[in-house]
Amino acid sequence: MQPREFIDVARKVLNAESVVRERAADEVTDHLSAYLPAQASSLATLLAAAAALEKENSALEAELHAILELMSTGHVSVDHVAQLREIRIGELTSELREYINDLLES
Repeated sequence: MQPREFIDVARKVLNAESVVRERAADEVTDHLSAYLPAQASSLATLLAAAAALEKENSALEAELHAILELMSTGHVSVDHVAQLREIRIGELTSELREYINDLLES
């Protein structure tokens, strides 16, 4: 992925608006084969940080899904998404709890 495109996606992942973050997470999954290894791990780390602070369940689900897809590239390890441990999973739906557990057990 070209630097300009990568920076654009990263900015959207960190946007103040949850709807923009949700769309950005969906966009991340559309370009899995275009990322360099460092880009994939960087995006996963940014998504994990965003997820740790996320208040909107739909955005959180999209962020977690994007992380899962990035992990499937082989360029992302559990260490890259360790910030997911900061999420209070007891306050989430069972589906979101399962997502987080699956990601941290990978």
